[in-house]
Amino acid sequence: MKTDIVQGKGQTPRNKILSALMFLFFLVLGILVVIPFYANFISSFKPGRDIVQFGLNLGIDLDRMSFDNYVYLFTGDHYYFRWFFNSMGLTIVQVVCVLMVCAFVGYGFACYNFKGRNFFFTLVLLTMMVPFEILMLPLYTEIINMKLTDSWVGIILPGLTQASTIFFFRQYLLSIPKEIMDAGRVDGSSEYGIYFRLIMPIMKPSFAAMAILNGMNSWNNFLWPLLVFRQDKNFTLPIGLRSLLTPYGNNYDLLIVGSFFSVIPLFVLFLAFQRYFLDGMTAGAVKG
Repeated sequence: MKTDIVQGKGQTPRNKILSALMFLFFLVLGILVVIPFYANFISSFKPGRDIVQFGLNLGIDLDRMSFDNYVYLFTGDHYYFRWFFNSMGLTIVQVVCVLMVCAFVGYGFACYNFKGRNFFFTLVLLTMMVPFEILMLPLYTEIINMKLTDSWVGIILPGLTQASTIFFFRQYLLSIPKEIMDAGRVDGSSEYGIYFRLIMPIMKPSFAAMAILNGMNSWNNFLWPLLVFRQDKNFTLPIGLRSLLTPYGNNYDLLIVGSFFSVIPLFVLFLAFQRYFLDGMTAGAVKG
């Protein structure tokens, strides 16, 4: 009888098989995700002409591998680190602005009852159905008329409100008890005080989740900065790396090592906020 009880507490053979298959599936998926990074890392030690001749590959030839590309990255005459810090600063400013604005809008939709609330929220969601390519030309015309080309404001302003981020904050805030706001009003706190002192500390997981997603989008953004920026020294990293490939010559030595180096901030961003990321993602899906 004791044996039956012990077996009852454990997994059934079917569950064990399913667990093993799931583990195998995610193991294969993880390997497929890691392979491109590994190939990029190995290629960063190879001469640029090898990339042209053999392409990115997983082969290791110690005789042809060196740190020359890394030496050139840190000591060569190029704009790489100017592009790198342009992307870093622009990403930080853009993420902070987007989170602040979208959190305010999501808070309004979730915590206040006003006429036309559902209608306006539906309009926000409908903007997610409009491709950026359709809005690109009118936005670019407005940026030119406002004389914001070749500036960070011209990059940040059109993307200051993200419908997906507003939707996420609204869903997250719907799971917060409204008694918290009522208690703040009873204590004499203003509406802004309730938001900044009571609600924002609770929203840390949602801020972390959206910081990761918006940070990745801003860091990898290519098309809109390509239209707005004019001077080489103002380029962000994706545009700068693309500019290394021209009809007159290709700088693969800097391109490969620079592309690998550019992934590091995204890993740092995820590691910094990963403790809140899963909590934010699951809490945002509690109520619809």
